[in-house]
Amino acid sequence: MQRKRVLLVEDDRPLADLITYHFEKADYEITRTGDGEEALILVDEIDPDLVLLDWMIEGISGIEVCRRLRRKGATANMPIIMLTARGEEDDRIRGLETGADDYITKPFSPKELVARAGAVLRRVRPALAAEQIDYGGVEMDLAAHRVKRDGKPVQLGPTEYRLLRHFLENPGRVFSRQQLLESVWPHSEDIELRTVDVHIRRLRMALGEHGGGDIIRTVRSAGYALDAETVR
Repeated sequence: MQRKRVLLVEDDRPLADLITYHFEKADYEITRTGDGEEALILVDEIDPDLVLLDWMIEGISGIEVCRRLRRKGATANMPIIMLTARGEEDDRIRGLETGADDYITKPFSPKELVARAGAVLRRVRPALAAEQIDYGGVEMDLAAHRVKRDGKPVQLGPTEYRLLRHFLENPGRVFSRQQLLESVWPHSEDIELRTVDVHIRRLRMALGEHGGGDIIRTVRSAGYALDAETVR
């Protein structure tokens, strides 16, 4: 199974070491920082599957990091677990209302944190719990990094693979070009919107190489969707 990427934002080094040990033991890939500003940069660079976010960190606070991630289209649905010594009910409510998917107070069991992380991933991004994503005759093997359509191999470049994975994780949903840029391209500010059209065209060609209808639906003035019900 593909290793899930976790961004740990914690400035208490002994605690960060302990959390890292338990998550790596559970076969997660961990990236660490104790700074809020750097955390926002790392989110764009590594596109984590989950963020473990301490409330009180250097630079901007964890609650502000959470707020900014929720405001940005590419990270609006990114799973976030808040870690904090603030156990009062009002603080827990504030953390959850800001957009955290779960909230765990210190001191806590690292094993429980790993279990809670797995539960959040299964709930928020169920595709991550599987080694394979299937939709409309398209099969993506996440561990082997291979794609098939109707049992026949599909050759994709890295960008087309990321684009298809994003569609497969959100079948039927329409994404604008800007949303696709923010979700699929790590540094979308350097890329023009028309680049999306180029890669959509390449993806269509690859998926249709062995026959079969066009599974990518163009929605005028809105964007694109992976939609097996409109295959033509």
